[in-house]
Amino acid sequence: MPYKNPVSVLVVIHTPALDVLLLERARHPGFWQSVTGSQEDGETLCATARREVLEETGIDADAAGIIDWQKTNRYEIFAEWRHRYAPGVTENTEHVFSLCLPEPVAVTLAPDEHLAWRWLPWREAAAACFSWSNRDAILELPQRLGVGTTEPPRRTT
Repeated sequence: MPYKNPVSVLVVIHTPALDVLLLERARHPGFWQSVTGSQEDGETLCATARREVLEETGIDADAAGIIDWQKTNRYEIFAEWRHRYAPGVTENTEHVFSLCLPEPVAVTLAPDEHLAWRWLPWREAAAACFSWSNRDAILELPQRLGVGTTEPPRRTT
């Protein structure tokens, strides 16, 4: 099996009302996150984001409009996952994307990757994430959408 590329995407899936989709990791119950995944050889970052969204949620993002934030994070790869990378690789570069859906939808999980899913208001979603970069991206959503940082638009349902 080839080594994983230490370049990945983080895709924050949300609604205009700033409800955010989180997925619970199968190998780490209680660890909640947005869609993430490593870039494959020859794949653009946007293609990686679309592929990971489809694989992890069943959502076909081609028509939905993934937005590249042009933002990267660098972080140390957890020791327990380093065996999946080439010897000596200890850091990953993560590229941040978002996907806005009109409303929360049911998703189809990849059972080997995730146990459960849930939609949460953005602040609750940020607090539930185990990853600092995921938390920070969710907290940045209001600014990215131009709705200010005090209160997001209220849900009508």
